[in-house]
Amino acid sequence: QVQLVESGGGLVQPGGSLRLSCAVSGSIFSINVMGWYRQAPGKQRELVAEVTSGGRISHADFVEGRFTISRDNAKKVYMQMDRLKSEDTAVYYCCADIMTRRYWGQGTQVTVSS
Repeated sequence: QVQLVESGGGLVQPGGSLRLSCAVSGSIFSINVMGWYRQAPGKQRELVAEVTSGGRISHADFVEGRFTISRDNAKKVYMQMDRLKSEDTAVYYCCADIMTRRYWGQGTQVTVSS
């Protein structure tokens, strides 16, 4: 059974930083895309950034060079978030594309507030 477990969310002041981590467990041959989405209250879930197994990265315009996604092996993905803004407040979800299915983590809350 595939599981994604996120960590690293929390409360931070505007301008601060957080590092999100996501680990995939289970019997997996390979993972194509891994990434991060977010969902703010009353809004739809939206892409933050994704990285393929080949290292190709795509990200939303609002990242503006503030967030950096990375993978250190086949089953872990990270996102360094700097210069956080209040509008970055949301639940952040990790995702992984395995075979023909997209798996999701349970989400981790990021709150940016003074």
